[in-house]
Amino acid sequence: MLLLIPYPVINPVLVNLGPLPIRWYALAYIAGIIFGWAYVRHLVSRDKLWGGIPHPSPASIDDLVVYVAFGIILGGRAGYVLFYNLPVYLAHPLEIFAVWKGGMSFHGGLLGAMLGIILFARRAGVPMLSVMDATAASVPIGLALGRLANFIKPELWGRPTDVPWAMIFPGSDGQPRHPSQLYEAGLEGVALFLLLMLAVRLGALKRPGLVTGLFALGYGIARIICEFFREPDPQLGFLFGGATMGMLLSVPLILAGLVLIYYAMRDRAA
Repeated sequence: MLLLIPYPVINPVLVNLGPLPIRWYALAYIAGIIFGWAYVRHLVSRDKLWGGIPHPSPASIDDLVVYVAFGIILGGRAGYVLFYNLPVYLAHPLEIFAVWKGGMSFHGGLLGAMLGIILFARRAGVPMLSVMDATAASVPIGLALGRLANFIKPELWGRPTDVPWAMIFPGSDGQPRHPSQLYEAGLEGVALFLLLMLAVRLGALKRPGLVTGLFALGYGIARIICEFFREPDPQLGFLFGGATMGMLLSVPLILAGLVLIYYAMRDRAA
């Protein structure tokens, strides 16, 4: 008989404040932004980590978090609409604004956050790469929390499997599946955060663009690995040769990461 781990059913609504439901999904975004803000403030307050490289002041991070938060929300929603479900939203355009129903793209949120960082860097008069490096080091915190929220909802579950830790997710077809949300929380979140933290301690912030490059490369690889266990979005399915949209969108990230790492190492050597 197939061994299964019972899915720990958790109410996706933490508490109702009158007519307003407070959902774990929304709290994951809020907590990710708050913890990320605290971690970035910690990094920019330690001048020794930067080795004289110009970087934002701790006080300016309060403004940065606003730029990035708006970028994540607007970019994440726009990315989901464009990359994952455009025909539905063209038929029902008002649904684009129903963000409480879910539907966010990490890759779109990343582009939105980058735009926010560029605007902040120009306004604050600090190097864009330094801002990106500090921000990139904190992103895995939000990724880990977001994937845990996907697990609680539950959504974005894995492909059918017979592994001993398989689960049957509410709302699925009843087949035992990989808890791929937890795989992503572990790889894209915890493992990537520890990798970047180690890189920072070894002096990566002294090489502008290096932390950002390591993040882009690490996330792209982690996402592609996890996509082999994650069920493709039903409206898209497999695109070609077993590839998924998540895999395709991660390839440019890997290439950009390699370019940034090369640039950072070459610039320092010169």
